[in-house]
Amino acid sequence: MTQHHASRFATFALALALGAAPVAAFAKNPMVGGAPMYANKTIVENAVNSKDHTTLVAAVKAAGLVDTLSGPGPFTVFAPTNAAFARLPAGTVETLVKPENKATLTKILTYHVVPGVYTAKQLMAEVKKGGGEAQLKTVEGDPLVVTSKGKKVYVTDAKGNTATVTIANVMQSNGVIHVINGVLQP
Repeated sequence: MTQHHASRFATFALALALGAAPVAAFAKNPMVGGAPMYANKTIVENAVNSKDHTTLVAAVKAAGLVDTLSGPGPFTVFAPTNAAFARLPAGTVETLVKPENKATLTKILTYHVVPGVYTAKQLMAEVKKGGGEAQLKTVEGDPLVVTSKGKKVYVTDAKGNTATVTIANVMQSNGVIHVINGVLQP
């Protein structure tokens, strides 16, 4: 290869490498509810696009938490799917989103939010450090208990109900979302 060809090849290789970098940054986030999740958008900006989280988004709006979860945080949000909300007793969600139940709804939703950013790897490290479980203080004030088995992370609420993290590490500009298959209750 001549000096000229080697130089052109290096320039081409560099261009490929640079061109791939932004794609790689976005490729880390999994799709949620059929929608891409962008690390440069807030928790709320991403959640509104997930067809699996329409109930959660409606609840966040009803509780007046849009501004909080759009703020700088950072937050770790355990985000129940529509299917998780559907498993609650009939009429529960409809009752909770009524204006007179805003305080109760806010208490439940803020129980799904932990200050700071905890990736699945960090959660597992906390569990190991805690000898099999970790307690995380929620924005609501009461703790959640995190455990892990293999590569799975589990979150248990104050009532003893356990939800599984089904999609971990959905990075946001103001934190991280872990999709869960249950609704946690303080």
